Amino acid sequence: MTSITANELKTKGVSALENALRSDDEAIITVRGKDKYVIVDLKKYSKMREYELEVALLEARADIANDRIKKDSVAEHIKRVTD
Repeated sequence: MTSITANELKTKGVSALENALRSDDEAIITVRGKDKYVIVDLKKYSKMREYELEVALLEARADIANDRIKKDSVAEHIKRVTD
């Protein structure tokens, strides 16, 4: 995975990101010598979000199948989550 320093990003801007993503599909931005951020191109990000939503859907379906759900009215739900 390619690493870009915050200073390099500051001086070269988006071109530093573009150069890093040419050779790899992810890049890490380091700040004061520590890994701080991960940059991915939009296509990969969209795919990651799709996977994340798919996992959430599978978890919700499993909760429904195993009766791990609450059947509250709106008022009951609000009271439960705010208490």
